[in-house]
Amino acid sequence: MSIDPRVALSSLTTALEEHLIAASNRRGDGDPSVEAAFFAVADAFEVYEDALYEAYNEVTPLQVFDDEDDEDEDSDVDDEDLEIVEE
Repeated sequence: MSIDPRVALSSLTTALEEHLIAASNRRGDGDPSVEAAFFAVADAFEVYEDALYEAYNEVTPLQVFDDEDDEDEDSDVDDEDLEIVEE
C-alpha cells in the first residue's frame, strides 16, 4: 500500500511545526518533548521520502543522520589528520 506524497508532506509539515513549538517551549537540555518531536520529524521525513520515490522515482536533497552515523564519522579520523598545536 503506497502513501500519497501529498499526505506524507502534510504529515512532515505538521511534524516540523510541532518540533518548533516543542523547541520554543524547551524546559532545559534533554527535554523529552523536544526529543520526541525531533524523532517525529525524522520519521515523517522518511515516510515522505519513500512516498515521493515510490510515486515519482524522485528524492529530496536532504538526509537524516542518526547518532550511529555521527559515531562512525568520529571514528574515521586518522591520527595523521589531527594537527597538534603546541604553545
